[in-house]
Amino acid sequence: MEKISVANLTIDIVRKDIKNMHLAVYPPNGRIRLSAPEKTDSEMMRLFVISKIGWIKKHIKNFNAQPRETPREFISGESHYLLGKRYLLNVVEHKGFNKVEIKGTKTINLFTKPNTSKEDKGRIMREWHRNQLKNQIPELITKWENLIGVKTNDWGVKQMRTKWGTCNIDEKRIWINLELSKKPVICLEYIIVHELIHLLERYHNDKFTAYMNQFLPKWRLYREELNNLPVSHNDWGY
Repeated sequence: MEKISVANLTIDIVRKDIKNMHLAVYPPNGRIRLSAPEKTDSEMMRLFVISKIGWIKKHIKNFNAQPRETPREFISGESHYLLGKRYLLNVVEHKGFNKVEIKGTKTINLFTKPNTSKEDKGRIMREWHRNQLKNQIPELITKWENLIGVKTNDWGVKQMRTKWGTCNIDEKRIWINLELSKKPVICLEYIIVHELIHLLERYHNDKFTAYMNQFLPKWRLYREELNNLPVSHNDWGY
């Protein structure tokens, strides 16, 4: 990928069939990307980035200050989150199948075979989170497809290190970050709306913002809430 360096910052360059340059800083570590018209020369891009240095550094500072979860050990008494609610993990060794169950309003029971490794416990919990998220997504997608007037061909859940969601506009497929299983449902809903609106407008421009304002007027509050919540240790992964 094409890159430029400005003030000890490395910026990824993406050339597109667009009219204006667009700068973005992505969580969790402040990766910087500049989208620019295909024939923009390097000096013009450099000057544009220089004019935005204060804005870039503010965003990077905010990401660095965002709370981080400590590494998960998957032991009894450890805090885990589902859809924005805090639960205490209770690890139960048994001879049956591995499974995860919610008990009451405060406990997640993790049933594993004796001597199951931490890594395997992590995989069991990760797949459970995936299933919990998949149970939430279809209803939200249907709701917002009808409200926005678009239609997806497919959707999926996967771990992503730098994005909460993505949209393949040509294939009309959206992907949701597995980490959203831990966040409040309104944060998941905000990301789904964001990705569906890309089916109306490809780029994060004024038209895109106008659609967000139209369909989800409080989207900035939801984005702020999402970006202020703790992110997982090791760049959103277990």
